[in-house]
Amino acid sequence: MKIEFWSDIVCPYCGLMDHRLRRALDRFAYGDQVQVIHRSFQLHPDLPRSGVTQRKLIEMAGAPTSTVNQVLRPIERAAKAEGLTPYHAVERTLGPTDLAHELLAYAADQGRGNEIWTAMFRAHFGQARKLWTAEEVLDFATEVGLDRAEAAEALRSRRYRARVTADQSEAQRLGARGAPFLVFDGRVAVPGAIGTDDLLKVITTVWDESHPTPQPLPLVTGVDTDGVCTPDGCA
Repeated sequence: MKIEFWSDIVCPYCGLMDHRLRRALDRFAYGDQVQVIHRSFQLHPDLPRSGVTQRKLIEMAGAPTSTVNQVLRPIERAAKAEGLTPYHAVERTLGPTDLAHELLAYAADQGRGNEIWTAMFRAHFGQARKLWTAEEVLDFATEVGLDRAEAAEALRSRRYRARVTADQSEAQRLGARGAPFLVFDGRVAVPGAIGTDDLLKVITTVWDESHPTPQPLPLVTGVDTDGVCTPDGCA
């Protein structure tokens, strides 16, 4: 089974869903047979490299100041209740994530995609880290054990830019208008964040549809049989 997970590292619902997805798969009997593929969805590509505060971004977007207490603080409380702490959804800086996504694509090619996605979510929301400039991204790469020189070359050449762009185009083709956006086996999409229990239900339902349990055949009735043998003997 394949789960494609579109997200942006500055999206607080996405960081929460990364945590919930791992918890749901830990509870799923066939979790070791599920392939999670992270894909890129940039929410604020036009922000300055220096970044802007979350409160400033709310102002720039023309959203009400009540967004902090009505949307973001509840996300922080939910994260804490689920063991994901600290989780800075308010007191942080946001910036363009193109270079971060290109590093994540490079990490995927090193066989460490899911691990590095989670580490980047924790760096941003756990430490309020800025990951917008090449230097900031490369410092993170070094900390998580990626080859800094190779990562620097990947960012300098921009060889992963097309993949990042293609990810976003594919999500939008499938109907995504934001993140998180999850697609299960290419058949079922979940736009937005849902709870761990509901996520497990979706995973189980999609799995059962593609892995039906064999049903016993109907037995003939109205005829006489001589008998049957079982491990306990014949009768």
